[in-house]
Amino acid sequence: MGEAIPPAATTAATTTTTTPPPQQITAPIKHTKKLTLVPLIFLIYFEVAGGPYGEEPAVQAAGPLFALLGFLIFPFIWSIPEALITAELTTAYPGNGGFVVWAEKAFGPLAGSLMGTWKFLSGVINIAAFPILCIDYMEKLFPVFGSGVVSLAPFILMSVIAIPQLKPHKWISLGQKGVKKDWNLFFNTLFWNLNFWDNVSTLAGEVEEPKKTFPRALLISVVFTCVSYLIPLFAVTGAVTVDQSQWENGFHAQAAEIIAGKWLKIWIEIGAVLSAIGLFEAQLSSSAYQVSGMAEIGILPKFCGVRSKWFNTPWLGILVSTMITIAVSYMNFTDIVSSANFLYSLGMILEFASFLWLRWKKPLIDRPYKVPINMPMLVLMCLVPSCFLVFIMVIATKIVFLVSGLMTLGGIVFFLFVRLCKRKNWVKFESKKEDDEDRYDGVANL
Repeated sequence: MGEAIPPAATTAATTTTTTPPPQQITAPIKHTKKLTLVPLIFLIYFEVAGGPYGEEPAVQAAGPLFALLGFLIFPFIWSIPEALITAELTTAYPGNGGFVVWAEKAFGPLAGSLMGTWKFLSGVINIAAFPILCIDYMEKLFPVFGSGVVSLAPFILMSVIAIPQLKPHKWISLGQKGVKKDWNLFFNTLFWNLNFWDNVSTLAGEVEEPKKTFPRALLISVVFTCVSYLIPLFAVTGAVTVDQSQWENGFHAQAAEIIAGKWLKIWIEIGAVLSAIGLFEAQLSSSAYQVSGMAEIGILPKFCGVRSKWFNTPWLGILVSTMITIAVSYMNFTDIVSSANFLYSLGMILEFASFLWLRWKKPLIDRPYKVPINMPMLVLMCLVPSCFLVFIMVIATKIVFLVSGLMTLGGIVFFLFVRLCKRKNWVKFESKKEDDEDRYDGVANL
């Protein structure tokens, strides 16, 4: 018979055998890989160009001299100012949303919503042009199609092979006699090939150290893009003599065959496919992240920013962008480009105004990169391209006016509907975060 256990011992035994409370398990933090300098450079390059594919109609519209002058001068009055503004505002507001955030900070929710409408629709309409551009090139190789570095490499090779065949006097040709200048096609071609520098701002939240990376990436991309357009254009206009009407989308492939042979033509066709894929991917990414960014700042409902569990990508933005692209794909290439340019022009005028307003009214914002000129020169820098934007809109066709007008009206109605949803609490929205500058100077939204 065992000995009796004292009460104190019983208590001690009980205490020592008590099950410890379960430890709280913390889920591992999912780290998303950020874009570094080199990938960002190529992303910007494919947002804007993807190679010299699509520059040929400028020669068809106005002849070699005007085409060369256009691609030489236009970057200084358009591409560089747009890139400088993008660099300053992206480093000041380094989150997703880009130009939508800038307009909203400057002029309030309606301006932000309209900016989002114009830029988003111009982007998804623009996406519809890339498959058509790809087919225009492929039909030069396979007539049945009529019913990055890899994409640029054959043009460099073609330009080198063309050197012995160059006849510089061709560069100053004003075009064939009797061929009427098509300035609508000419300016829309320049504009379409050299715009969309600010689209990458919608992905600023996905970039590693955006305040340092963006200015460098934009500078390199501007130089890279302009050179990639000019070298092949000088080579082909100086070495090939054909009827001006043949300078349509896809003519560079025919020129490659004339200069070097069938093998180079095939290489350029393959490059066109890869370029179209890159352009499609880059533009779709910007449009999708714009939707996500608009949800993050409360302009769109919270569910619009939903992301994939596997890839952390804004799948709803991708789906909506793709559906709208398919809906407008029935339009011909010229109408697609003109409509995208018109909507983009409206957005850019608002973007220039937002840039100037924020520089004037919110001087305390931390700007890691700042355009190094004073306010009067900034106004001039924005005024010159703004005049060009107005010209692009004035020369638009009736169908472009109709499409753009209906989309703008739809954007205003959508804004009012979203406000109603917010007021009635029908869906959830992210709460707006007040930034330091708003607290310091108390600038009210207009």
